[in-house]
Amino acid sequence: MELKNLAFLSEQSEEKGAVGAIAYSHPGERFHGSLIQDFDLLVLIVHNTDQSISTVEHYRYGDLRYQLIYVSRSDLQITAVTGEHDDLMQCLIEGEIIWETDNSISNLREELSSFGNELREQKLFHEFTSFLRMYVEAKRHIQQGHVVDAYYDALKALGNWARIVLIEQGIYPDHAVWTHVQQLDRALWKLYQELTVSSETLEQRVELVLLACEFSVMSKMVECSELLLRVIRSRKEPWSMNELVHHPQLRFVRKDLPLVLRKLVFRSIVKESAGWPSLEGEGREIRYWIET
Repeated sequence: MELKNLAFLSEQSEEKGAVGAIAYSHPGERFHGSLIQDFDLLVLIVHNTDQSISTVEHYRYGDLRYQLIYVSRSDLQITAVTGEHDDLMQCLIEGEIIWETDNSISNLREELSSFGNELREQKLFHEFTSFLRMYVEAKRHIQQGHVVDAYYDALKALGNWARIVLIEQGIYPDHAVWTHVQQLDRALWKLYQELTVSSETLEQRVELVLLACEFSVMSKMVECSELLLRVIRSRKEPWSMNELVHHPQLRFVRKDLPLVLRKLVFRSIVKESAGWPSLEGEGREIRYWIET
C-alpha cells in the first residue's frame, strides 16, 4: 500500500498548520516496545510552532495499524538536544519524509547527521548538567545509607559521562552508547564494569564511581559549560537566576541550571554579586557575572 493514500498525508493536514510528515516502519517485523508500541507504522505530523504539542492518535487502514504523533518543530529540536523520546528521534533520523512545505524537516535531519557546533555544544552542556545532577543525587543517597538508590544514580551518571565522550569525538549519541565507548574510552568502560560486575560490595563500587565522577566534574566543568559561560559574558551587567533560566539558548537545561551555576560559583569560575534590591521586598538579589 502506498503511504500517500493515508489520511495523515491529505491536504487537510497542511490546512491545520502541519509543515510535513515523517513515516517510520519495520517491514515484516513485530516490535513490542516503546518505539511503535506494536503498531506497524509510526507517523510524525510536524507543525510550525514554538508551543509543545502532545497529541497521539491511533488508526487502522485495512490491515495496517498506525500511530500518529503530532509534534512541533520546537519539540523535535528539544528532543535532539535532550535525547528523550527515542521513538521520535529514530523516526526523525531513519523515517521517510513523505512531504514537507519547506525544508525545515530536512534541515533538522541534516543538522543531526552533520552534528554541527551549535547542536554539539547544546547537547554537551545538557549531558553535563544531567551528569552533575545524578552525581549529586548519588552522593546524597550514599551518605544517607540508600545504597541501591545511589547505585542507580551512579549508573545514570556514567551514562551521561559516556555520551559526553561520544560528543567530544563528534558522534551524536543516539544509540549503542556503551558499544562505542568500549572502543573509544577504555578507562570509562572499565569503570562501568567495576560498577556493574565487580566482586566488591555495592557500596564500595558506588564510592569508587563517585570518586571518578568528582574528578570528572572538576576537569570537564569549564569545557562542558561553555554555552552558559558565553551567555554570562555576553553583557557587562550581572545576570539574575531568572534571566538565565529563561534565556532561549539555555531552555534545554532549565531544571538543572541552578545546580550547575552554583557549582561554577563554588569553583570560582563564575562570580556572584548580592547588590541588587529584591523586587519582592526584603533581601538583596544574587546576580552572576564573570571576571574578565
